[in-house]
Amino acid sequence: MNLGSNPEQQRLDEIDTAGKPWRRWGTYLSERQWGTVREDYSANGKAWDYLPHDHARSRAYRWGEDGLGGFSDDQQLLCLSVALWNGKDPILKERLFGLTNAQGNHGEDVKELYYYLDATPTCSYARMLYKYPQAAYPYQQLIDENARRGRQNPEFELIDTGLFDDDRYFDVEIEYAKADVEDVLWRITVVNRGPVAARLHVLPQVWFRNTWTWFKDARKPSLAADGQSGVVISHAELGAYQLQFEGPRELLFCDNETNARRLFGERDATGFFKDAFDDYVVHGRADAVNPARTGTKAAGLYTVDVAAGGRAVIRVRLRVGRTGGPSFSDFDTVIAARRQEADRFYAQIHAGVADQECRRVQRQALAGMIWNKQFYRYDVSQWLDGDPTEPPPPPERRHGRNSDWRLLDSADILTMPDNWEYPWFAAWDLAFHCVASALIDPRFAKRQLIQLGREWYMHPNGQFPAYEWNFGAVNPPVHAWAALKIYHLEQREAGRGDRAFLERVFHKLMLNFTWWVNRRDAQGRNVFQGGFLGLDNIGVFDRSAPLPTGGFIDQADGTAWMAMYSLNLMRIALELAEDDHAYEDIATKFFEHFLYIAQAMTNIGGGGIGLWDDKDAFYYDVQCMPDGTTRPMRLRSMVGLIPLFAVEVLEADHLERWPGFRARLDWILDHRPQLAALVSRWAEPGQKERRLLSLARAFRMKKILARMLDPDEFLSDYGVRALSRHYLEHPYVFEWGTQRSQVTYTPGESDSGLFGGNSNWRGPIWMPVNYLLIESLRRFDDYYGPGFKVECPTGSGKLLSLGEVANELSRRLLRIFVPGPDGDRPLFGASQKMRKDPNFRDHILFYEYFHGDTGRGLGASHQTGWTGLIATVIDELK
Repeated sequence: MNLGSNPEQQRLDEIDTAGKPWRRWGTYLSERQWGTVREDYSANGKAWDYLPHDHARSRAYRWGEDGLGGFSDDQQLLCLSVALWNGKDPILKERLFGLTNAQGNHGEDVKELYYYLDATPTCSYARMLYKYPQAAYPYQQLIDENARRGRQNPEFELIDTGLFDDDRYFDVEIEYAKADVEDVLWRITVVNRGPVAARLHVLPQVWFRNTWTWFKDARKPSLAADGQSGVVISHAELGAYQLQFEGPRELLFCDNETNARRLFGERDATGFFKDAFDDYVVHGRADAVNPARTGTKAAGLYTVDVAAGGRAVIRVRLRVGRTGGPSFSDFDTVIAARRQEADRFYAQIHAGVADQECRRVQRQALAGMIWNKQFYRYDVSQWLDGDPTEPPPPPERRHGRNSDWRLLDSADILTMPDNWEYPWFAAWDLAFHCVASALIDPRFAKRQLIQLGREWYMHPNGQFPAYEWNFGAVNPPVHAWAALKIYHLEQREAGRGDRAFLERVFHKLMLNFTWWVNRRDAQGRNVFQGGFLGLDNIGVFDRSAPLPTGGFIDQADGTAWMAMYSLNLMRIALELAEDDHAYEDIATKFFEHFLYIAQAMTNIGGGGIGLWDDKDAFYYDVQCMPDGTTRPMRLRSMVGLIPLFAVEVLEADHLERWPGFRARLDWILDHRPQLAALVSRWAEPGQKERRLLSLARAFRMKKILARMLDPDEFLSDYGVRALSRHYLEHPYVFEWGTQRSQVTYTPGESDSGLFGGNSNWRGPIWMPVNYLLIESLRRFDDYYGPGFKVECPTGSGKLLSLGEVANELSRRLLRIFVPGPDGDRPLFGASQKMRKDPNFRDHILFYEYFHGDTGRGLGASHQTGWTGLIATVIDELK
């Protein structure tokens, strides 16, 4: 995919070559700031309760902002978003509604219908769609019905209320386009899908993030009316701007400040508060807005009566400076031009992708990646200590959540998993986001990986911050893999990879590797206990908590992740050795780490117990009891497939270019043959004289694949399950003393509250680990070649090369998103509206995970974070 020359690519290039800040404005506004850890100043750490949805409209946020279909500058000083009222709702629709973790029968869940349809990397063009019912939004019904349902029941969604059955709703399309770096066009198109005319109140809003309440003598920015349709914007840091509305009914003004009267009963609190527009429009309180038409929050109020099937268009323009040319004469022409340029940009991304449905999936996946970028502000030290103008936080916080992470001070645009359900960065998710983002914006992807290793993110001990609920949690070390992947992608497209990037990130990765070795290898045996490692409820026990049996678990996946990490770092060191031979010694270090881990997996601590089980021909965790005894935990899950990820192939000429590395390999082969025999036939050349380094020798790999490709175990029509289907009828039982735990194949939502109950690794299909399996099979195929075949599916009699198996798994993942023979997309499950309606069926949702038998989307509905990897899957199937 050579992007060549197109206007969007030129904008990306101008950022570096001409210093033009094309990224300054973008879709950086979160869909949810309420209920986050950042806004929680409670003693008990119950963030969902401290600032709930009901407070969000009335309370000034401390660390960020949220809104519907929003836009902001890259420091989120000035924000834009849409507010709506259908004349029936009890409150103004300013932000998306959803259930908290305690309210949802499967944890937190957004209860809205919205879609990220398009976006370019510089946000020169961006488009999303929100579906707003014309009847009263059923806030209480959603809360009550989900409370009534148990974990065995499906979630009760907005589509299930029947509000959309007769099409009595508005499609609200929100578009942004840039005429120039600091010239943003904002168009809101309302379409009445219903059978009769309907009225809608639309409020394009502009406001400042509140940066003044928390500090003494802080400068307060201002918004002021300029005639009947303009707003003058003044901010000490951002500068001067103007916002022009085309034909509003009126302009409204208030302040982005807390309504203490409503929330805390302070009767003497006076002012024009954050919730003034709700009071004015919904409740008819004329005195709620500022009659002087100034403040820190403003809106243009439009009331549109839309005929059945008709549309109304609202236009708004934001420009730097005090004056400018005509605001609306070229408006639609500019938007049309940016949209055409977006088409040109993606046409080059799609080069070689012939299928129109695959193009649709890829483009919407990448659009979601862009819309899920957020401005993330969190100074942990300031958060723990409190602000000068506010009461001191409860003393419990001093040693509570994230108290060991005072160093973390973020004020950056970061890629988020899902900007409603997970509106915070997550370390291992971020690595996958970067791989997908690199298809369209490798500069951004590289910067994200570098950012994670900066001194205001990485702990002095070398740990990467996990996520804001617990920065000290442990997630799989996939960042070296991601850096290599991005490097090779650029190398493929441009003819040369970015070695400066690779070297820069490598030094921070070495610090992180050292942290792993020092902190997660508890007994110094090269076997790792890591924690839950991102696979939440996959085991018998919560692997991040002390075991009820005492002792600890030697994790097959934790140890395999470290073997993979060793090989990734070895490969990076060898790449850097092309310019600096000193890196050969470092490559040797990581190669030896890999060998020692392989040895440990075979013979833990010299005790004769390994993670490989000869009887079952599978990798298992091993439980180490307080009395020193051990027992394998014979549960066939993704844990036992992860050792396949530890694979690297060296080209024939590599060893000639790295004589020092070659000499050390030869020495080990001659003097430590027992080590060399553990990993693979790396001393034997394969296809094109390549050499293989892997944990799984050919015999073991075939045994593992026989299980993985068995439809009665791991292989679904839609990818590889996280747990064997065998446990549907034969649950795994673990007994100790009088206690008994059971794991059953659960292909849909979780039936337990482990890890909050909003995700499930006991059966569903997860994109990131499926993608790593596909990657690994391709690496094995590079070595073994087309002559090495396995049965796929197991029992079918059909033999495929490992490369062909990788392609087959890719097609199964793609099957989730594209219409099948019946014309329906499996991800929509049984919903006839979503599957059949032309105004729904082509708007794709990128769920967190997918039902292990049906492919139905589950969990967070906009997790284009790692599910966006389907864009990369499509690219590699070309």
